[in-house]
Amino acid sequence: MSMPTLKIIDSIKIDVYSREHPPPHFHVIYAEYEELIVIETLETYAGKLPSVQRKKVVDWALDKRDYLLQNFILLNPRL
Repeated sequence: MSMPTLKIIDSIKIDVYSREHPPPHFHVIYAEYEELIVIETLETYAGKLPSVQRKKVVDWALDKRDYLLQNFILLNPRL
């Protein structure tokens, strides 16, 4: 259970990994792109997605922040 995919939106994978670092974030992978997005603010922590794909992810994540944070905490109980 080290990196479950929580959602796939039009070939965009949303993952939360174990053995992570603060701040709580999720990974978004699309083709050769990867972006880490902070759960609380939905701001970019690192990387970059094309804007169309990023908008789809943020639109999905707006009301899923509790779900994302619960999964992050479950996989990273020491943080």
